[in-house]
Amino acid sequence: MADKEKEETASDGGEKKKSNLLLIIIIAVLVLILIIGAIVAFLVIGNEEPAASSAALTQKEASVTPEQGEETAPRDSSLTEVGLMYPLDGFTVNLLSESGKRYLKVEMNLEIEGEELSPELDQKKPVFRDIIIRILSSKSLEEISTIKGKEKLKEQIVSELNIRLKDGKVKNVYFTDFVVQ
Repeated sequence: MADKEKEETASDGGEKKKSNLLLIIIIAVLVLILIIGAIVAFLVIGNEEPAASSAALTQKEASVTPEQGEETAPRDSSLTEVGLMYPLDGFTVNLLSESGKRYLKVEMNLEIEGEELSPELDQKKPVFRDIIIRILSSKSLEEISTIKGKEKLKEQIVSELNIRLKDGKVKNVYFTDFVVQ
């Protein structure tokens, strides 16, 4: 009987050693999988940026000829050249809102086609200020808080001003200060 008890305790110790060894192997495999996953993720994320940079570099190199050293791709002159500017005084208006406690402070410049338009703008400045004030005060915070909203606002100002001009036209509006409170 004593022999049976010794065999049972010996076999229990062996099973514990086997189960501990199996647990250690499972943990080691999981850690190895996590490490491999982290390395793969690092390589994938790390390669996205250089790939974009190398593509941009390759595109830039393609537009430069070694003989001339100049860019061969034509530039859009409308993006690099700015016409004459006509500065306007600042505008402070209440925005359209339920509480009426929001206001907009804006300073802007008008890009005009030619110098012949400046005298007309000087003469009609009060009319144009009134138009701009009405347009600005008809807007809500939600309408002007996005980039698209600001672009729509610019387009609306340009179109309303151009309707009333004879000697030329306003090409664009540039906000030099835009504060909402």
